[in-house]
Amino acid sequence: MEIPLNLQIVHLFLLAIPIACIAWTVTHEEVFREPREYCVGKSKNCRSLFQRKFFYLFTCEYCFSHYVTVFFLIITRYHLVFSDWRGYLIGGFSLVWIANIYMSFFGRIRIATKRERLEANLTEEELKKNNDDS
Repeated sequence: MEIPLNLQIVHLFLLAIPIACIAWTVTHEEVFREPREYCVGKSKNCRSLFQRKFFYLFTCEYCFSHYVTVFFLIITRYHLVFSDWRGYLIGGFSLVWIANIYMSFFGRIRIATKRERLEANLTEEELKKNNDDS
């Protein structure tokens, strides 16, 4: 059964959400800090180029999103435009691209949130200092 193109595009934007979530969590969040630090060390110190690149993929959200996408293509059988191998190829790279746009937006939001939090803390400290001086 051929899925209409407009529904394939809806699936594209929806499937990219968990791909982005998984790739971001593994490569940035505190819960995976220790394994990520181990992989960073291995990606710099292994003798073999293959080993260095293998460990690097767990530290880069863009790289890791490709592997997460392959997993999602296997479990969902998602394809875009074509119903054969070309559809999987186009769908895969499209999912990676959309997932990375989502991660870029999320990264910018996180930076803005951290900046606002720091500014609020500085303002609070200044107010406390001014009150203590009075």
